[in-house]
Amino acid sequence: MIIRHIKTTAALTLLFSVIGAQAATIIPEKSQLSRLCKDCAFVSAVHSETRQGKSSGVGVVGGAVVGGLIGNRVGGGTGKALLTLGGAAAGGYAGNEIEKNSNKHTVWVVRLVHKDGHAQTREFSNDPQLRAGDTVASRDGRLVRQ
Repeated sequence: MIIRHIKTTAALTLLFSVIGAQAATIIPEKSQLSRLCKDCAFVSAVHSETRQGKSSGVGVVGGAVVGGLIGNRVGGGTGKALLTLGGAAAGGYAGNEIEKNSNKHTVWVVRLVHKDGHAQTREFSNDPQLRAGDTVASRDGRLVRQ
């Protein structure tokens, strides 16, 4: 009974997190687009995404050194060289993943629909404070609500 409750709770949590992660998308009507100014656009969707950072190589090198040292200490005889190499490889991989995860960042993705109907996606490093349904104008590379 408890296991069934845990499974149900986990399934509901997953469902609500997926529903919550979906951004509302509004498809503008032709009449809305026709009223837009030349430099204006209709915001059809806004959502944020967490992006994995890039690796500089420091994590790989540091992880390989630490992994190789650990593998060298654990191994003995002919297995020592294999464990040193295996530790270096595993440490390099782990170090790279740790570095990428520590460099995660959030971007805000804004989908715009212009007067002529073509769509454009723009990304921002800070929350642009826009919502689906807004009308915006492009001013000096920024989107300004109209």
